[in-house]
Amino acid sequence: MGEDQAKGAAGAGPRGTAPSYLVGLVGAGVGPSLTPPLHEREAAATGRRLIYRTIDIAELDLPPESVADLVPAARRLGFNGLNITHPCKQLVLPVLDGLTSDAAAIGAVNTVVFDGGSAIGHNTDGSGFARSLERGLPHAPRERVVLLGAGGAGAAVAHALLESGVRTLVVADLDTGRAAELAERVGRRFRDARCEPAGADDPERLLAGADGLVHATPVGMAHHPGTPVPRELLRPPLWVADVVYRPLRTELLDDAESRGCATLDGGAMAVFQAADAFQLFTGTPPDRERMLAHFHDLLAAE
Repeated sequence: MGEDQAKGAAGAGPRGTAPSYLVGLVGAGVGPSLTPPLHEREAAATGRRLIYRTIDIAELDLPPESVADLVPAARRLGFNGLNITHPCKQLVLPVLDGLTSDAAAIGAVNTVVFDGGSAIGHNTDGSGFARSLERGLPHAPRERVVLLGAGGAGAAVAHALLESGVRTLVVADLDTGRAAELAERVGRRFRDARCEPAGADDPERLLAGADGLVHATPVGMAHHPGTPVPRELLRPPLWVADVVYRPLRTELLDDAESRGCATLDGGAMAVFQAADAFQLFTGTPPDRERMLAHFHDLLAAE
């Protein structure tokens, strides 16, 4: 798409036509993402035109750091905004002109809105996970919860868990320094809770006495098969949530369910974070239940 075409696709159209928007998704392996059709369908249902493009840095053979060039390029081409996903959610921070309070506290951005000449970073992963948890596991005990993964998604989930009432959050990552940094950061914001960093190499010790386990790493995705926790360590009353949604039923969730644990897949989080981003891009509140139905229609069609 040329620069003139891109600019013509964004913003209000001629008098009497539907408002139109141009947005995109930057990340690695985003080709199969369901986010583009989710946004486009919801836009059509609300009487708007929205074009959603994927910018797959893996297919383009670009390093994660290339997000620093892609964001200003998209703004120049007339995009209304971008979604940002793995592995760029933290790398994008230095090229933004401002952050919302949630994005600044989380230290990661998954949504960039171009507002005039500025690129403003938001984080809808946290709100998306919080809504998903309340919808799917509203009565799950939250005295002690283990979070696997201290990256961009993990940071958002950590804040959502503590806001939901978790009393002790164990942040575990193979990079123990990253786990310690996230635990310290969220601990400053939630002083009434306890935040403990840990390595991820001893899952048996991690899960001892835990009420819940939330998995926020790429393990289990189509391009990263496997499970982060041995099946025999999953036992009721432990509940298990996964932020991965492709596939919707990861090996971790299948193992947990077969052992009798309550589970929460990543589908609702994916939809609700997309719904919050849609509202930021268009200024129009979406119908979240309709988007969730669209999501399951798309999965069934694959």
